[in-house]
Order: sequence, then C-alpha cells, then structure tokens
Amino acid sequence: MNMENTQAEAGRHYAVVRSRLSDLGPITVLHIGADATTVAVGDGAAPAALRNLAMGARRTAREYFRQSPPGRLEFEIAIEPVEDEITTVVGMLPPASTLYSTDPALRHIALLAGVAESAAMRLELDAMERVFSRLAAVIQGTPAAREGIPEDNEFAATLLILREFMHHLRFPSIVILTV
Repeated sequence: MNMENTQAEAGRHYAVVRSRLSDLGPITVLHIGADATTVAVGDGAAPAALRNLAMGARRTAREYFRQSPPGRLEFEIAIEPVEDEITTVVGMLPPASTLYSTDPALRHIALLAGVAESAAMRLELDAMERVFSRLAAVIQGTPAAREGIPEDNEFAATLLILREFMHHLRFPSIVILTV
C-alpha cells in the first residue's frame, strides 16, 4: 500500500470514529494494519495530523519472528524498532487525547482481556498488560491453549504494537468501536 493510500485510510478511520462521538475533544485514532500502522489526531471533523508508521502486524511478524510463537530473543529484538517508530508521533499528539480504534484485532484483544462485548469497548492499560503477560508466558514455553490466546505471530505483533503504543505514549486506555 502506498503512502497516499495509507494516509487516506488513516483519514477514513478517523472519520468513522469522529462520526460516532458527540464530544468534540481531542482524539487519537490508531489503526494497526498488515504492513503499516496509521495514527490520526485532531479535535475536529477532519484529522489535524496523520502519520504512517513503518510497522504493521504482518510486517512486524515477517521481519522479526522466525518461529511460531516467536522466541524470547526474537520478541525482544522486535521491541526496539517498534518503540522507535512509536516515539515519532509524540510531538503530534494533542494533550488529553483519548485513544480510539476500530480494528477487529484490537477488539479481539479486549475480549481476551475480559472486556464485555459492546459497540464501544474500553480496554484499560492494566487489562491489556495482563494479556501481554499471557503472551510472554507463551513465548517462554507455556502452551498458548493454556493461556487462552492465539499462537499466531500476527497476533503477537499486534499486541506488541498496541502495548508499546499505549505504554510509551501514556494512554491509560483505548476505546475500540465496532463498525
């Protein structure tokens, strides 16, 4: 997908989220795609800023994970470039912004965290971290079935990107909207 298409996609995700909100406060919309992650921010009908990050679920899994589930060293090596990409958006985030997404993969993570299914699911940082700890247990050898999480590498990459995004950009929660 070229840069122009991902910019348009980020704008579409932002518009969908904004159309569902009655509050016009600042929002950050995260979309973790297959090959890129997009971030759109603003407090109006259109995003004030858009950014494409050179990481996505499939791309991160393909570039860093050789085994399924990923090995501990593979996973640790993937963290730094993900963090590096995420920190590029720090300056564009509006103060007191609420984090949103419409991604089905993030909805799945919220369900794994025990969030009740609804049209707007709030996944708290602590609950997401518990799912991340379950993934860490799988990476260290616990069977994925015992932890109740998928064994696939795109899931692992998605959770890694979400965790690093929320952690480094200090989002206490993310609201996942059904579209």
